[in-house]
Amino acid sequence: MAGNRTFTMIKPDAVQDNHIGAITQMMEEGGFRIVAMKKTRLTPERAGDFYAVHKERPFYNDLVSYMSKGPIVAMILEKDNAVEDFRKLIGATNPAQAEEGTIRKRFAKSIESNAVHGSDSDENAKIEGDFFFGSDEQF
Repeated sequence: MAGNRTFTMIKPDAVQDNHIGAITQMMEEGGFRIVAMKKTRLTPERAGDFYAVHKERPFYNDLVSYMSKGPIVAMILEKDNAVEDFRKLIGATNPAQAEEGTIRKRFAKSIESNAVHGSDSDENAKIEGDFFFGSDEQF
């Protein structure tokens, strides 16, 4: 059964470009309710921990550097079928392949600077949400 929560981050480039409000508006218009949200900055160590699953991949160091270059906005979102529906809303990782009306089509600069992260499974949504938020921060 599909879960009702997912995790997302607005990435440093989109935060720097002042797209927080427009992106969260698209999320809310897409039927998502924000149950936890914070603006924070990842240290290289924390970014490395978050993306540890990619540690052996060639892009890992660039990803850690990119994600720790400026503030991010971490969120837990709620909606029936949250992970799958959110993946549709954000669009393909490569914004050139993303459908019109998706977050990445509108705000991503490149495959690397793709504006938002979205969990790829219910299990990872829980792990990723708990990475940023304690149970007392999830409403």
